[in-house]
Amino acid sequence: MEDLEEMKARLADLKTEHRDLDDVIARLLEKAPFDQLQLQRLKKRKLLLKDDILRVESRLLPDIIA
Repeated sequence: MEDLEEMKARLADLKTEHRDLDDVIARLLEKAPFDQLQLQRLKKRKLLLKDDILRVESRLLPDIIA
């Protein structure tokens, strides 16, 4: 049971970080000359977070046998 709560907390943390990266990317794009390399790194981190989110969500949901 404790493991389930830890996974839910991890999922919430990942989603928060993912949302925060959205904000950072949006602010970066608002500035006229922006660092393209920094933008690429932020987007890559965001994609990795999305993969982690999906992985944790799939562990939280029970397998459905069709």
